[in-house]
Amino acid sequence: MTSPQGPRTIRNATKDASTVNATVYTVETDEERETAVSAVEKAVLDGRTAVIPTDTVYGIAADAFSRGGVQQLLNAKGRSRQMPPPVLISDASVLPGLADELNADTEALAEAFWPGALTLIVYSQPSLNWDLGETRGTVALRVPDDDLTREILRRTGPLAVSSANRTGQAAATNADEAVAQLGDRVELIVDDGVRPIGRAEVATEAEAVPSTIIDLTGERPVVVREGALDLDSLRKVAPRLITRDELEREQEAAEESPDRTESIADGPGDGPHAAPATPGSVEEGLVTSHRSGSVDQARSVDQLRTRESAENHRRRARQEDIRPLGVDEARSLLFPESGDERS
Repeated sequence: MTSPQGPRTIRNATKDASTVNATVYTVETDEERETAVSAVEKAVLDGRTAVIPTDTVYGIAADAFSRGGVQQLLNAKGRSRQMPPPVLISDASVLPGLADELNADTEALAEAFWPGALTLIVYSQPSLNWDLGETRGTVALRVPDDDLTREILRRTGPLAVSSANRTGQAAATNADEAVAQLGDRVELIVDDGVRPIGRAEVATEAEAVPSTIIDLTGERPVVVREGALDLDSLRKVAPRLITRDELEREQEAAEESPDRTESIADGPGDGPHAAPATPGSVEEGLVTSHRSGSVDQARSVDQLRTRESAENHRRRARQEDIRPLGVDEARSLLFPESGDERS
């Protein structure tokens, strides 16, 4: 049961009657919080989208296992499948069920910095029957540092989440901004106040900068976008970690050395999840600054490397004769129900 105020429906007079009128749920009381979380759970598991608060900005969320839901997310933002959304998960224990061939660096980074402002690009489990867009066999994963967001994720399982904005616009840092941009494109919005990125004064400097993105699909971890986590802290956990600039310098040196027998030309760093270091670009889970710009400014990918990596991944899956799991089967294996909630 909700408080007397209850959820409110936003009606935009500039839209025709056939468009969606978003219902906004507040979470000021325990009853309101439960109502909001249940509403999000029902919506996304029915293949619809919802706007939820995260530890950075507001995000538009869809069930990561629902192709239709993910497409609704992309449509709401005006995005193509060439810019796949990252996936938020409730905690690091979910990682082995979604990522293929976890290495020591991946596990160490997740243990050290999750929940928090670290996005890890890994190969996706080939047995999972999901479609996030043109990922080339990879997925970008993050555990948000927000209690309400993780509570939602424990109920729904992994969510594809992108910043709550139309492409090219500033990401919503409060519910009113989300309503203004997406009120006619989503069915519900959870209002949990102003997000850290939108506050006039944030608690720490790290809250005002993007999350760090690390590509773990190559021989060494590569920072494809520097952000809230400093390199020294990261290298204490993953000593072999290098930046994209360092990788490019190594590649240039290798090209100038004809006697070198070991090539690093297929190193990671320019894939579908890679985001530019340009301040102000917007992508929840990847780029988290709300000020201006767009992820569409991302650098072009290394087509040869990504095609080879994806083909090798598909070939390995065929050789192992892996049967893709259906949506319900994947859920039951990854998130067994315990009472009324998924553990």
